[in-house]
Amino acid sequence: MFALGLDPGTATTGYGLVRLDPDGSLLAVKYGVITTPKNTPAAERLLTLYDQLQDLLHEHKPETVAVEKLFFQRNVSTALAVGQARGVMLLASARAGLEVYEYTPNEIKQAVAGYGSAGKRQMQEMVRVLLALDDIPRPDDAADALAVAICHLHSARLLHLTNE
Repeated sequence: MFALGLDPGTATTGYGLVRLDPDGSLLAVKYGVITTPKNTPAAERLLTLYDQLQDLLHEHKPETVAVEKLFFQRNVSTALAVGQARGVMLLASARAGLEVYEYTPNEIKQAVAGYGSAGKRQMQEMVRVLLALDDIPRPDDAADALAVAICHLHSARLLHLTNE
């Protein structure tokens, strides 16, 4: 199974492509961030995000996409911008014919660290360990996106095992 995990943002969107091998091991195929220039109009930033996401989907051909749900934001303008970025991600994934799964931050933490209130450092270390990486993935948005992909792969594997 091969999944693309996305950590939404307008300025910085994290992405992580992770493969689950039949033996249950996880492999980080590629991870990083999509950034958009700060002083660029919102519509152009969203177009950049869409285009770069389409490129990732076309190049790597994941089987599914997992996106972090917008759970809560104190800043309304930030919540709206993240919501717009999520919309672009959903659109790009649907345009590519991929099924999209959404997970809350607590669901991601539970699946990756075994604790729904895990801290950022604990999550980053678990991502490193689960993917057998030498270092914690950087930047933070990329590590978060890898966690989203891991969450989905664990969830999908469990669902598959319970349906056999």
